[in-house]
Amino acid sequence: MTTTRFRSTEANVDDLYHELAEHELQPLWELKGLLTREPAVAGTPFRWQGDDLRKLAERAGELVPVDRGGDRRVLACCNPGLAGAPYAVSTLWAAVQYLRGHEMAPAHRHSPAALRFITEGEGVFTLVDGDPLPMGKGDLVLTPSWTFHEHHNPGDAPMMWMDVLDLPVVAALDAVFFEEGPSEEADTATAPASASERWFGGGPGLVPAGRETPPSHSPLLAYRWADTDRALTAQLDVSGGNSATLRYSDPVRGGDVMPTMRCEIQRIEAGASTTAFRQTGGRVACVLHGTGRARVGERVFDIAPGDIIAVPSWSRWQLLATSRLDVFSVSDAPVLEALGLFRTSEA
Repeated sequence: MTTTRFRSTEANVDDLYHELAEHELQPLWELKGLLTREPAVAGTPFRWQGDDLRKLAERAGELVPVDRGGDRRVLACCNPGLAGAPYAVSTLWAAVQYLRGHEMAPAHRHSPAALRFITEGEGVFTLVDGDPLPMGKGDLVLTPSWTFHEHHNPGDAPMMWMDVLDLPVVAALDAVFFEEGPSEEADTATAPASASERWFGGGPGLVPAGRETPPSHSPLLAYRWADTDRALTAQLDVSGGNSATLRYSDPVRGGDVMPTMRCEIQRIEAGASTTAFRQTGGRVACVLHGTGRARVGERVFDIAPGDIIAVPSWSRWQLLATSRLDVFSVSDAPVLEALGLFRTSEA
């Protein structure tokens, strides 16, 4: 018997409860906390410091071969409110991945979608279904669901980036699949620009006519920091404001780059702050440049480059810059919107 056994001082009712439990049933009138005035969130606001992540990743690089366990050297962010689950917030996996010089992480694919936001280093290539995507600091690289992907570092210097996956959502839906690469021989192809960029990175409003596109994710798989930096600067210039926010989008259909994850980047000038707000769904943020403070719920964190911040659902979220801040973030907003459950409020 696995169902909770409720008890009553009334003998007849207690007999009913016993029989319900035997049939794996529970009485709604005894169940508490199913419907709450606001979301009951298990995850807590948390900050993983970039310096700690860097040192521990380097140590792991010295001690643990890349082929030990999943063919990836990854440190998963575990929110202390989630009872040991390896999730940054209840709906998003976040981690740092570390690849030493001349190392290779072999090909595999999985139904959870993934993305890479590069925090340190240059020169690593990620191949997505054979398309080589060079990776550099500040770049966003997509690995859509069920695409083969592998990572290669042909240089001497190590590289570190943040991985974010929709793994908790896919796992909750009992839809996780995994498959190793089609060949044990590594694909070492390189190119100055990926095929996805040559087809779909032509500039604002320019996409190839008649080119077939993937049904549910952006056909552009790499969003370069030089373009992002230029767009942030232009938005600040035209608005005359002290903060700017950009959403990474599908160049063909508009909308989000992935059906389950929304990617945004914010720039806040020194001395300025963003409007405090909250939204349903989880968010994971990563500091690329600058210093400041992040207010998450009732907590305030000093933040610096490389820091990863967990923003649980319906938690107050605000950034304050002591020097110019560039902060990348990922949320599960597309899932909430598709289900009619997305809600925002100034906090």
